[in-house]
Amino acid sequence: MANGKQKDFYGYFKENMEALGLDAPISLYRGQAEVASKIATILAAFKTLGREVTIAELVGATTGLEKLLVYGALRASWYAGAVIGSFAVAAGRYAANGTSISDVMMEIRRNGIIPPHWLYMHLARHPEILDKKHSSRFAYVSRAFRQSGTRQ
Repeated sequence: MANGKQKDFYGYFKENMEALGLDAPISLYRGQAEVASKIATILAAFKTLGREVTIAELVGATTGLEKLLVYGALRASWYAGAVIGSFAVAAGRYAANGTSISDVMMEIRRNGIIPPHWLYMHLARHPEILDKKHSSRFAYVSRAFRQSGTRQ
């Protein structure tokens, strides 16, 4: 809390994304409804393009996500995991200070988001998305690029 004031949803979302090494452009993620909408867009693209889709392929198949091209070759599954986790962290911190996996699942379902089953596994394998104090939090995006076979 800066200056004793609670952050808004976007402030918490941006803070969590940046802690993972990822941008959260306000033009994409202004508030809770916008983030939920972008998550739905990303998940719809997964249905069409498959789990191994890259950010560049995702952007090419959707509209409104062009600001993500900086991550072009990064697998979109890593980005989707970070966005969904950050969404839940932001909603939990803004409303009730919750950031557990069950809080994440409850929050995304409450907002009408139905993620594929593999995304649950991604969130479970990467607790650093949700845990602000996790020792490898800062390395999330580096591991994503390594797994994708690309360099940041």
